[in-house]
Amino acid sequence: MAINVEVVRNPGENSMGVIRRFSRKVQNAGIIPRVRSIRFNSRTQSHYKVKQKALKTLTRRAEMAQLIKLGKAPVKPARK
Repeated sequence: MAINVEVVRNPGENSMGVIRRFSRKVQNAGIIPRVRSIRFNSRTQSHYKVKQKALKTLTRRAEMAQLIKLGKAPVKPARK
């Protein structure tokens, strides 16, 4: 979906007025928020990938808990 914003300079209007009108039209058209929302958009991961990542995290947490219990890993201070 392309939105074109066009501003024509009126007679006797300075360049700052044209820029001001242009930026107002761009703001009202909602172009900036739309571009910002899709800027870092990434595709959704498959169900399998999400599940594998969750299992990996759970395994890593369990291993760290075991190492902390054995005294082989440094204990992080709790956040306040």
